[in-house]
Amino acid sequence: MTRSLTRRPHTLLFAIQLALSGALLSFSPQILAEEAPRQAQPQPPDILLGPLFADVQTAQLFPDQKTFADAVPKSDPLMVLADYRMQRNQSGFDLRHFVEMNFIMPAEGKKYVPPAGQTLRAHIDGLWSELTRTTNTAGKWDSLLSLPESYVVPGGRFREVYYWDSYFTMLGLAESDHWDKIEDMVTNFAYEIDTWGHIPNGNRSYYLSRSQPPFFAFMVELLATHDGDDALKKYLPQMEKEYQYWMDGAQSLQPGSANKRVVKLQDGSVLNRYWDDRDTPRPESWLDDVTTAKNNPDRPATEIYRDLRSAAASGWDFSSRWMDDPNKLGTIRTTSIVPVDLNALMYKMEKMIARAAQASGDSAKSSQFEALADARQKGMEANLWNDKEGWYADYDLKTQKVRNQLTAAALFPLFVNAAAKDRADKVAAATEARLIKAGGLTTTTVNSGQQWDAPNGWAPLQWVAVAGLKNYDHEKVAMDVTWRFLTNVQHTYDREQKLVEKYDVSTTGTGGGGGEYPLQDGFGWSNGVTLMMLDLVCPKTQPCDSVPKSQPAANSEPATQKVAQ
Repeated sequence: MTRSLTRRPHTLLFAIQLALSGALLSFSPQILAEEAPRQAQPQPPDILLGPLFADVQTAQLFPDQKTFADAVPKSDPLMVLADYRMQRNQSGFDLRHFVEMNFIMPAEGKKYVPPAGQTLRAHIDGLWSELTRTTNTAGKWDSLLSLPESYVVPGGRFREVYYWDSYFTMLGLAESDHWDKIEDMVTNFAYEIDTWGHIPNGNRSYYLSRSQPPFFAFMVELLATHDGDDALKKYLPQMEKEYQYWMDGAQSLQPGSANKRVVKLQDGSVLNRYWDDRDTPRPESWLDDVTTAKNNPDRPATEIYRDLRSAAASGWDFSSRWMDDPNKLGTIRTTSIVPVDLNALMYKMEKMIARAAQASGDSAKSSQFEALADARQKGMEANLWNDKEGWYADYDLKTQKVRNQLTAAALFPLFVNAAAKDRADKVAAATEARLIKAGGLTTTTVNSGQQWDAPNGWAPLQWVAVAGLKNYDHEKVAMDVTWRFLTNVQHTYDREQKLVEKYDVSTTGTGGGGGEYPLQDGFGWSNGVTLMMLDLVCPKTQPCDSVPKSQPAANSEPATQKVAQ
């Protein structure tokens, strides 16, 4: 529930000026006494460059607004800005030339051309090195944040590491036996928690004001399948610190109130929502956000900006899930919605902290977090279940009731083993009847033109569904999702020799569409999920490198008995 703001007239100029007046808020959770002080938080480019940044983005000098957000000033931004203020009103001033003279633009990597005739598995195995980056130092004015170890990026325009993407990428790295890369990435995320108090959306200064779906505990769990309990004990402090970030302010909440990422419902349930600490346009999508605010003058621009940013924190940017009107982005109100998937992930975080504490010999802490997980599960069952429709859904803080929309997020309680068995059965039935399409699991049943809606299907949601359905013995439905999505990936690869960020699941062999940018190639999480699924459709005695010619029976012995969550 965001604070109410005085309604003002909105023009494009006003929206830009309003955005420039914003300053980054401090969002670090309480620091443990033994911690060293964190690094000073770097300012994002829209703050560093002020009116120059707004003018470049408004002039649309680059097809992708992320390009200038990733550009690096060649000298002190204050000096660049001073030069700009002096020159911009002179006769013949050329903004593009000024930018070219004062900034290093992000370099386009050479297009990867795979060897001819590669199988799907061989292609993915060959991509890992192509997608690996190292940024142990970064320029003083670079928006890129340094990390101590190498990492795997998604691909395409995404030149940095992303939080929730990385877990599904890591699943593929494990299948390819790159445990060194997994350990490096977990080390990086632990470093970010220690440095910034949380894992940002990505390692860019303009992403520091928000996080993403919290999968760090899953990453530690994955690493523990290789390193044993040592991994749990090693990263317990960072799991706790991340938990503090998400729960900051919970202790002082009264029923019916909220603070940043935590809410307390009228029945006393303490749950979480997505939140961004800034309420200005996103630097990487500046003009899109300014235009959205301008086209919706009945709402304060800052409120719209916060909700757009918070949807980016959700990973579902954008979806009818967050909107009152699926066809009007300006009706987005992410911060007044309590998401079922986020709370399932928080339940898992609490369970993993309990498990790690037990491994570390701290039974009291283990019991404390088991109790927190139990309380959250009860809160989810009471408030995030739509009994009339028969599926898990989001809770609406404004109407104070569960929403009706069926989305792929309904499968997250199954994914983390938090669902009641009878309810899991109903979700499986709804999934089979309404979400499974020819090419996999659709994100929602609404076709709004947004990329996190129908007809798009996303690799992480396919895996969440498959693992969750298998947890509750719905093997046939799980195999249907697996087979249809894999077939989609294989057909696209056969035609175009690449994997992509998202797929159109209304058919097979077509990349997805919609959203703020063109379809991206690569692609980290599609690679990871594809490798995991190949092991589910092939007999243990005959692992396969491509999708078999015919769908196996659901009860066939898979290539691996373990379905990692």
